[in-house]
Amino acid sequence: MKKKNWQIRLGILLMVISVPFFLFIPVVPFLNIDNKTKITFTTILLVIGEIMFWSGGLLVGKELFTKYKSYFNPKNWFKKKLKEDEKVDV
Repeated sequence: MKKKNWQIRLGILLMVISVPFFLFIPVVPFLNIDNKTKITFTTILLVIGEIMFWSGGLLVGKELFTKYKSYFNPKNWFKKKLKEDEKVDV
């Protein structure tokens, strides 16, 4: 279990660290650098963020990855969670 525990922690850490790479992308157009460098920098940020996120997902496993991926989806941010006894059968 110890081996699996460090993999899950590293996976979650990689997924969390990937977020600033994505958040910095909208800032790049406002930097005082030439356009070719902006395009290159944006591409590098996107690729590094994606690689870190998906490699973290591979380390945590399918169940945990699906759970944390739903946290990053803006559609799920303001939904109310229903308890088992509050669900309505149709």
